[in-house]
Amino acid sequence: MSLIAFGFGFTAWKAKAIEANLPNDGELTDLGDIRINALHVAAPAEGDLPPIVFIHGASGNLKDQEAAFRRPLEGRAEMLFVDRPGHGYSERGGEENGFPDGQAETIARLMDRYGIEKAIIVGHSFGGAIATSFALYHPEKTAGLLLLAPATHPWPGGVDWYYNLAARPYLGRLFTRFLALPAGLVLMEKATHAVFHPNPRPDRYLDGGATALVLRPENFRNNAIDVANLNDYVTRVAPRYSEITAPTLIINGDSDKIVSMEIHAKALTAAVAGAELVVIRGLGHKPDYLATDLAIAGIEKLAGHHRDLQSVARRVEARLAQVVDEPMPDMDFSIEKT
Repeated sequence: MSLIAFGFGFTAWKAKAIEANLPNDGELTDLGDIRINALHVAAPAEGDLPPIVFIHGASGNLKDQEAAFRRPLEGRAEMLFVDRPGHGYSERGGEENGFPDGQAETIARLMDRYGIEKAIIVGHSFGGAIATSFALYHPEKTAGLLLLAPATHPWPGGVDWYYNLAARPYLGRLFTRFLALPAGLVLMEKATHAVFHPNPRPDRYLDGGATALVLRPENFRNNAIDVANLNDYVTRVAPRYSEITAPTLIINGDSDKIVSMEIHAKALTAAVAGAELVVIRGLGHKPDYLATDLAIAGIEKLAGHHRDLQSVARRVEARLAQVVDEPMPDMDFSIEKT
């Protein structure tokens, strides 16, 4: 009994300590039924790019994309980095926010509050499912899609056991308040290295991306529900991807062990008319961090600038080849389980 009390007490204490160490630097916007946290970078006086909305992936928050893109794009575009519903410092809202279309709707409403009529939508990993849903259900707000290692299609098998457990109504709440946080602290190093494998994880990633925020009980459970719902959701929605009319660019590493390029990126490229897939040899699941220059060139191309993305990709490959590969962690942290 004392062990259980210690587990609950440690989780409550550590969750507050994580928030104190990683405070919110965004702004909560009240949408009536939910408050959404976002970091808004105002439109520059003489920018050369349209507004850009960044949607983070599973286990993430707005800091993940801000750390990669804010500095190189500041002064060029209005930017909105969003904590997805139930992630970072955003409230969860209704059950519809357990699915990509519900989250896309919430982001569309947030754009309205900021006066952003139309934007390039950038989605990484799980954020790719939300970005494609956004393009389907809000085409009038979509100036273009940039999808980075996206998860968009059904895959054989399910997800790891802890997602399904944490997503359950009662056992899930018990698990996230007793065991998930201390176990997550132990596994954080290996898990974040696995996301970048075979490339080295940048030293700044843990703090710069505020990754520990996902270990807080409600955030962990919301993330698990998102992931547990994804396969059934994309099974229903993927047949409609041919309806996407926004210019679409997809950037993927050929060494991504988290989300299969064959199942997701290649299938999406075939489904969306005019979509362009740029494949980077030797890159894992984080083109946002390790091919930021290519992603920005993609944004520029979507904005109407002439850019040879394949040439930029070759430069990225040459840069990656100079870095020694990371050893693969001895645990499998991929979303998909076959």
